[in-house]
Amino acid sequence: MTDLHARRAELRLNAALEGLAVVFRGATAHPEERNCECHWGSAEELTLLKVPGVELDPDLLRRTWQAPDWNDHASVLRRVLPQLAAAVADSSSESFRYQDEIGLSLARGRWQEWPREQAAAVREFLRAFWAHSLVIPDRLAYTCQTLVLCAEASGELSPWLDVWEALEHPVADQNLAEAVDLWDYDLLMDELPWDTCHNKDDMLAVLTGWLTRHAPARLKARNAPDMLLQRLRLIGLTGPARWDDPHWPRFTS
Repeated sequence: MTDLHARRAELRLNAALEGLAVVFRGATAHPEERNCECHWGSAEELTLLKVPGVELDPDLLRRTWQAPDWNDHASVLRRVLPQLAAAVADSSSESFRYQDEIGLSLARGRWQEWPREQAAAVREFLRAFWAHSLVIPDRLAYTCQTLVLCAEASGELSPWLDVWEALEHPVADQNLAEAVDLWDYDLLMDELPWDTCHNKDDMLAVLTGWLTRHAPARLKARNAPDMLLQRLRLIGLTGPARWDDPHWPRFTS
């Protein structure tokens, strides 16, 4: 049987990537942009950023979005964004493994302040990529990274969690169990499970509140292991009520 959710997500993501390619066609880095040859790259590589549409090799692409010291980070990001988005959406690419850092790079570019059409194209890509990650089976174990990308890029966590909560799909439920299993140690230590350039305490409160409110019933319905459900319950407790609980896991001691 065809998975309509997955098919629609694929079509939406492809359309969003095409939208980025159209909107940012012709974008270049600022003509006076510079960077240090000893730690970023050569003059010839820098010249490529000032020519529109030239494909960058994966290593140069990574060095470009990763560099924190461009004079005009936004223009550099606009230059590489269509290629970068296509790469990060490809699970076989190098960029796919750097989703959390790419989210931080997008935040540095302050894309929400770009011209309306450009900002709308970025926003739709993030939404489409997130929707895609929730229903495609081969993205299991990576959905958490995609959430980090979207949250860091946008500075918001709740809208992405709302989409997850509203989606009734077995892969989305598997992803939820994967997330609890991946994040429980940090959350039991009252730590956000990723580095953020935004308010860590606010994001931690949103994530903890959402998981403890929404995940238990959903995971019970999917016959999640009792150990996972107990850890999720502990995340909702504080202080001695958590530490003195008989299910307090040994890995946190």
